[in-house]
Amino acid sequence: MLKNIRVTLYIILFLLIASIVAAYFIEYGMGHKPCRLCLYQRIPYFVSLVLILNFLFLKKLEKTSLLLLSIVMLVSLVLAFYHFGIEQGFFSESFVCESDNLSKEMTKEELLKQLSKNTVSCKDVGFTLFGFSLSSINAIFSFILFYIFIRLYKNYEINR
Repeated sequence: MLKNIRVTLYIILFLLIASIVAAYFIEYGMGHKPCRLCLYQRIPYFVSLVLILNFLFLKKLEKTSLLLLSIVMLVSLVLAFYHFGIEQGFFSESFVCESDNLSKEMTKEELLKQLSKNTVSCKDVGFTLFGFSLSSINAIFSFILFYIFIRLYKNYEINR
């Protein structure tokens, strides 16, 4: 039965890699600059890749890896939901999203340097897919993965 877990994890590994490649393609190939929260939302995907590779190839601490994957996807879900909430106006932008304080006294050069950074606001939806923002898609995907990893963790002993 452990084979079923491995097949599931290979599929998820493929989907995570495809998601990361798509994010970089949208950013660099299509020219849509991500906000800071968009960049932070990639971190759980990279952590998940490492944990899945550990499970599949190193085969160490398998049950712990499944629990950590669940926690990582819960963090991803919270980040994505928070980002979606900012886009929809449920939450105000935090210090993570805002650019440096432009109201303080600055020299002309400092102001030009700050403006040239071209910081993207977290509330601006720069790219949509089938009418959904990437943060909403990420929230749905993270929820599904969280559910799958929790189920795999709970049923690990049964499937061994």
